[in-house]
Amino acid sequence: MHVAIVDTHSDRMSLLDSKDSNWLWNNYISQRSLLEAEKVRRQLESLMVRFGIDLVSVGKGQKIYRRIREAIVCGFFMQVAHKEGQVYVTIKDNQEVSLHPSCGLDNTPEWVIFNEFVLTTRPYIRTVTAMDPKW
Repeated sequence: MHVAIVDTHSDRMSLLDSKDSNWLWNNYISQRSLLEAEKVRRQLESLMVRFGIDLVSVGKGQKIYRRIREAIVCGFFMQVAHKEGQVYVTIKDNQEVSLHPSCGLDNTPEWVIFNEFVLTTRPYIRTVTAMDPKW
């Protein structure tokens, strides 16, 4: 899911400048959130330039997706869950959770990292991405 968000950001920034922002509305993407993400990207780029960190691309395709997921693991390492039978168990609290129906995954990976914990009739994790426990 995280990679899909990055792809959407990259592909749709041009829509913000055009009159055709209906695509954002029709696909439930907040124009304000997209602008905020771009603002954060520019701030990070500015900090890298300021501190003399090289701006490099890690490439396209699967290589960049893996790098993005590795970076997410570095930031959200406490929000990891692993599959045990039909449910996932969070690493931090050892709590049984399920993947939210809107999580965006079409499979059930052994390990996931998540952004949101949602408690409805049962505990769910949402905005999840498959990960490798070695990361």
